Amino acid sequence: MHTLVQSVSNSVHNYTPNHRHLAGLVVVLIGSLFCLWLDSSLDVWSNGRIVGLSSLTLAILLGMILGNTVYPKFAERLNGGVCFAKGQILRLAIMFYGFKLTITQVASVGMPAIMTDALVLTSTFMLTYCLGTRWLKVDKETVILIGSGASICGAAAVIAAEPVVNAQAHKVTIAVATVVVFGTIAMLLYPFLYHLGWLQPWLSAQQYGMYTGSTVHEVAQVVVAGNAINTEIGDTAVVTKMIRVMMLAPFLLVLSFALTKDHTVDSAAVEEDNKDETASFMTRVKQVKVPWFAFIFIGIVLIHTWVPMSESIVRSMVMLDDVLLTMAMFALGLTTHLSAIKQAGVRPLILGAIMFGWLILGGGLINIGISFI
Repeated sequence: MHTLVQSVSNSVHNYTPNHRHLAGLVVVLIGSLFCLWLDSSLDVWSNGRIVGLSSLTLAILLGMILGNTVYPKFAERLNGGVCFAKGQILRLAIMFYGFKLTITQVASVGMPAIMTDALVLTSTFMLTYCLGTRWLKVDKETVILIGSGASICGAAAVIAAEPVVNAQAHKVTIAVATVVVFGTIAMLLYPFLYHLGWLQPWLSAQQYGMYTGSTVHEVAQVVVAGNAINTEIGDTAVVTKMIRVMMLAPFLLVLSFALTKDHTVDSAAVEEDNKDETASFMTRVKQVKVPWFAFIFIGIVLIHTWVPMSESIVRSMVMLDDVLLTMAMFALGLTTHLSAIKQAGVRPLILGAIMFGWLILGGGLINIGISFI
């Protein structure tokens, strides 16, 4: 009991900023609020014609510009708060993401959407990992981050996987870049293909919504691609996408277990092979970095579903989450160096392009197959 209390106390302490974090957090907060304002202003100035740019995209771009020009001069003073934003604030943002989802939304589209999302997620991530590590020879951390973004929910999945992978800032930025580039193309391409009539022989309007939600990278991109046809399809697409988002927590747990090293157990400690295997398995289990923030996210989804809340409270929590996510992305941009991205080369982008093609074709085949069940 004492150990549990001590663990909770340490967790609360880790998520409480101190005076060393203040200056950096103020800068990150100002930068994120500016990006949120700029995102909404661009939409107004262009009468809604500028699509694909979100506050997260703007935050990482502006952060990178400042991070490679002005920020290094003040890095020593601001680094504590910036790192706090990349770490603890990121985890808080993933937790509060649960206020955007309900179990009721999942029930509205049924088992076909769940099966489709599960198959697209699993196949996309496994294919990304195999092609990236074995064929393109991209480093494992970057491959996992690109796979997370493509298979689940774009930038939010990339930055949620970062604490489990423990990747460097530039690798996270590269993965986010693939989401921005190919997700934006998908957002414009899907409605174009639908209006050309190429998808109608294979997918009904409802199934097109599921296809969009299960294969387009970002939630915002799904909203655009679905509503470009009509609002009913848009709703189906968004709910299907949100089911993919809910798969983030179990995905991170499995990923953490897969990344643990299987230490060799002393043969003297066990007498039989099966005991040796059990001991080895338990050793790995003890090494797993449980992504508690992702499971709190699921808990918040359940609370949002079953606990009555006013629309103003939910809207406030969603707004808070947008600010926290934008802060994390701005902090990530500040600590990303262009020289490190150049060293990565074009192979990560090639991998992202291949997975983009897979989501269109392979994801389409999965959707068509599920529709016949």
